[in-house]
This record gives sequence, C-alpha cells and structure tokens, in this order.
Amino acid sequence: MDLKRTILAALALAGALGLASTTSADVLGRYAASAKAHPNAEVEIADLKAKTAALVQAYLNQPQPPEPPQIWRVDGAISEIVDCPDCPDMVVIPAGQYTMGSPVSEPNRVGTEQQRRVTIAYPFAVGRFDVTFDEWNACVRDGGCGGYTPNDQGWGRGRRPVINVSWDDAQAYVAWLSRKTGHVYRLLSQNEWEYAARAGTTTAFYFGDKISPSLANYDGTYAYPNNTLVNGLNRKKTTPVGSFQPNGFGLNDMAGNVWQWTQDCWSDYYSGPVDGAATTNGDCGRRALRGGSWGGNPGNLRSADRLRNSTGSRIYDIGFRVARTL
Repeated sequence: MDLKRTILAALALAGALGLASTTSADVLGRYAASAKAHPNAEVEIADLKAKTAALVQAYLNQPQPPEPPQIWRVDGAISEIVDCPDCPDMVVIPAGQYTMGSPVSEPNRVGTEQQRRVTIAYPFAVGRFDVTFDEWNACVRDGGCGGYTPNDQGWGRGRRPVINVSWDDAQAYVAWLSRKTGHVYRLLSQNEWEYAARAGTTTAFYFGDKISPSLANYDGTYAYPNNTLVNGLNRKKTTPVGSFQPNGFGLNDMAGNVWQWTQDCWSDYYSGPVDGAATTNGDCGRRALRGGSWGGNPGNLRSADRLRNSTGSRIYDIGFRVARTL
C-alpha cells in the first residue's frame, strides 16, 4: 500500500473511532509513514535489543572502559514508533551510560544533585513531545482517563501540552495506552529522564551552559545564573509542543514548558537504582518532577534539577511525557 492510501486508511480508521475531529493530518501522516517504514516493527525491535546487548557486553569486557557519557547506537536500527493514529510519537532512545547529577561548579546547583554513574543497558522509547490535550482527549473519548477533562487555563488545547493533570491521572493515561496498543507504556524513571534529556551532553542544559527564551519556554525576566531581574520575555503560558529545537535525541521541550511527572518516589537525595529503574521506596505519596516550566526560573530547566509534588496534585504548570518499554 502506498503512502497516500495508507494515510487515507488511517483517516478512515480515525473517523470510525470518532477521532478525526482532533487528530491532525500531521499526526496521521507520521502514523502512516511509520507503518509503511516499519511493517515488522517488533522484529526490528528484537534485532535492536540483541545488537544492543552485544555492544554493552563489549564495553563492559574492556579492561578500562571509557568514561561516560557513552551512547550505544545500533546503525540502521528502528528510530521512531507510532503505534496508533492518536498515540504519541515515540523516539527510540539507544542504551548508554552517563553521569547523573551536577558538578559542584554548576550554578544554581543544590546539594542533593550529587553525581553518580548510571548505566541504562537497554533501548527504550520516549515521547517526542509532552502528552498533548489532543492525545489526552482521545483517551477520554475512548472511555479512559476517568473521563476527566483538564482545564486549559484559557490558553488553548490541541497541540499544547496537557496541564492540570496529576501523577495519578498520568497513570490512568499510560494504563489506557497500554491496553489500546498491547505494549507497555509508562512514565520515565528519573534515571531515564535525565539520560534522555542530556542526550550525551554534560552541560547545565542540553543546549549548553547558557539559556534564553529563544531556546525554551520559562520566565525570562530572570537571568541565569544569578536570577537577577532583567527585561526578558515571560510568555506566562504554555506553548504548543515542538515550538523549540529538539535535543540530540530528537526530543522536544525536555527543558521548560511544563514540569514532567516521573515514576519515582521522592527522595531528598539521588538514591535508588543506577540501572535505569525507578526508585520505589522513600516518600511514594510524592513523586519526582523534571524539566522546569513556563513559570519557572531558568535554573529549574537544568538537566539535573528536580522538584516533587503529591500524586493527586493538579497544577497548571505540570504535565507528563510517556515511555514505552521495548
């Protein structure tokens, strides 16, 4: 089936499911293109995992393995997954090793960001964007997400990141997405989130050690690193996803726009697994947030920065991004 016919088939499916009103042609086009490019996606994923395991083992077998960051890419491997017309656009993240946390010399660093080496020996997929209102609405229309309709604060819905969603709400969304696709969707762990955000960088932000409102959505009336007041841009609301350049892995808005829920229970210090898994002990009534937001100061957008909130909190600068286990 050629691309045009695939797109038409996707549009017909969307109409049958009552999705066409909020499923953009761009999203449907990516779904159709992904289906055409990867008709045997699960076979490709299995091949990627096997080749990744060999790369990881070869690295570990070295007498003196090189220092992180390390990214174990498999040439020619599947790089994007779109499981359904209303599913998030997922980027396949290669396995790798990096230094989590921040050096003592990094401005705005807090003492809980002590550095440690993390090895993520498996590839996984991460949403190219934060989950949008369109994607959330698809869940609600399909009988999921508790029928909850979040307030958009009057800023608009569509391709803006969904806000006023709690950690519990995010769990409802990934549960629905897993049922719909037959694959395991979930939130990222903090280990995975920082690895995915850094994309091989060691600077304060994934775009360097300097920041401006042209690079991310935050309160630009504060200067970095001293937080003095300046005549900068403060948009005072979210922007549509993908409004800024992506990081080295092709992920958009890993700094700013909305804070992103992670799976981890809160701990005052970096603790828990160093293999990519989430922290499952500590204060599990509060969960870790990453990335900073439109209303935050620039230091909150650092790759090592983190926040926490209770699992039931619905706030206008908090959203989430999903992962898929491969």
